[in-house]
Amino acid sequence: MLESNHHRKRNFFLFFSLACLLVVAITVAAVVGSHKNEGGGVEANTVVKSTCAATLYPELCMSTIAAVPEAASSIKSSKDVLMIALNYTITTVQHNYFTIKKITAQRKSLTIREKAALHDCLEMIDDTLDELHKSDRELKNYGSKNYSFSDHVDNLLTLLSAAQTNQESCLDGFSHDGADKKVRSALLKGQMHVFRLCSNVLALIKNITDTDAQTAGNRDSSVERRLGEKNEHEWPKWLSAGDRRLLQASTVTPDVTVAADGSGNYRTVSEAVAVAPESSTRRYIIRIKAGVYRENVIIPKKKTNLMFVGDGRTTTIITGNKNVVDGSTTFNSATVAVVGDGFLARDVTFQNTAGPSKHQAVALRVNADLTAFYRCDMLAYQDTLYVHSLRQFYVSCFVAGTVDFIFGNAAVVLQNCDIHARRPNSGQRNMVTAQGRDDPNQNTGIVIQKCRIGATSDLQAVIGSVESYLGRPWKEYSRTVIMQSDISNVIRPAGWYEWNGNFALDTLFYAEYQNTGAGADTSNRVTWRGFRVLTSATQAQPFTAGNFIAGGSWLAATGFPFSLGL
Repeated sequence: MLESNHHRKRNFFLFFSLACLLVVAITVAAVVGSHKNEGGGVEANTVVKSTCAATLYPELCMSTIAAVPEAASSIKSSKDVLMIALNYTITTVQHNYFTIKKITAQRKSLTIREKAALHDCLEMIDDTLDELHKSDRELKNYGSKNYSFSDHVDNLLTLLSAAQTNQESCLDGFSHDGADKKVRSALLKGQMHVFRLCSNVLALIKNITDTDAQTAGNRDSSVERRLGEKNEHEWPKWLSAGDRRLLQASTVTPDVTVAADGSGNYRTVSEAVAVAPESSTRRYIIRIKAGVYRENVIIPKKKTNLMFVGDGRTTTIITGNKNVVDGSTTFNSATVAVVGDGFLARDVTFQNTAGPSKHQAVALRVNADLTAFYRCDMLAYQDTLYVHSLRQFYVSCFVAGTVDFIFGNAAVVLQNCDIHARRPNSGQRNMVTAQGRDDPNQNTGIVIQKCRIGATSDLQAVIGSVESYLGRPWKEYSRTVIMQSDISNVIRPAGWYEWNGNFALDTLFYAEYQNTGAGADTSNRVTWRGFRVLTSATQAQPFTAGNFIAGGSWLAATGFPFSLGL
């Protein structure tokens, strides 16, 4: 019995010793593992901080990443930060959409105008979601061997710039101090939060672009980096050979014909748009015969690659009179609103006849990508042409108006156009442009090249008593370039006018290059920090169609005449 006890004690101590060793081993492994995790966390934090430092809202950037801890712990590069920030922004926009729907449903005392403005907001937030999802798809293969970031930069900057613009446009539908200011206040925090999230994603994309440029030994921006590339007339990959032949032909065969007299397939343009195919990958042509079409037309988001072909700008006229004074929002006052990408139009007039006393009354609003207009007229008074967002091109068009009559935040080039100020109401000043760039990283702006800036006959009669200017800064980073154009004496010697005191005068970018005419003398122009006279082709090249709106890759597909360079 004694020997048995001894063996039992020895076995117990042996088991106890092994157990202790096992505990120690587990403890050491845990400590080592924790140190590794801490090291990874430190590394991730360093990447997040350095990456977020490139944004305008670095603290928001870091808190955004911290809000997704399961993803944040695995961050190894700026790419990871970008993707987390983008996905977080998408989720936030979705929540914001339902918040606005809730406000719409809960507030029983909303006015017709407030309901219209909230409807605009929901539409623009839906557009924002599409733009963010498109950005996500653009970045889907980011990091793979076959992915060239530079090939996607123009699309990404365009999409994020538009997503930001939508947030401000939503708020612009409400007054700062009017009856609807309470609704605006209820939306303000959410809209600006999304605006800043989009700003950060835009900055992250821009930073990666600039880093790539530096690696290649070129520190210029993405726009300037393309200066050395050939401005070739290339067809986009999505356009079939049949479409190319169709667009270059002197005459086209329409899919449907609109005729007010009943001689076509439809009597109204809206009817023809309604039956057009959705998400079309081929060009769908709607011929609009000579006539006056009194209607408000919307080309919805899903109606892609539509083309309007009129019988002539003086004979095919689409006209309306919606306006802000009578209860519409600026956004929704457009006689024709283009939301479907790839839209083309030629030989058509877009008109709003509300008149100068009805304030904002848009003839044409475009918030669609890769759109072009040839030999078209846009006629109204205040806010004639709303170049809202994305990439747009106007060639050989006629634009007439009074206050801010070309406005918005698209990346847009107007080439070989006649741009005429009209006679406004007494006490009003004419402003050719009011550009809405509100973030320094946005690739947006209004470029007027090889155009003629003058006055309509009614203004010519009183030209000495009406002040007319090239533009004023609607938003903080407003950007407008007038180059190689003829400027008549309708434009005052100062050239430009302030929006509100010193607002944006240091941060805007207004430039003139090689203009001619009685109003082109720059010796008495404004002395704002943000205004400059360009003195070389190198300075002007970034604002040509080939560079500013990446025209070489898509304008050839329109079949319209254009110039990519100076």
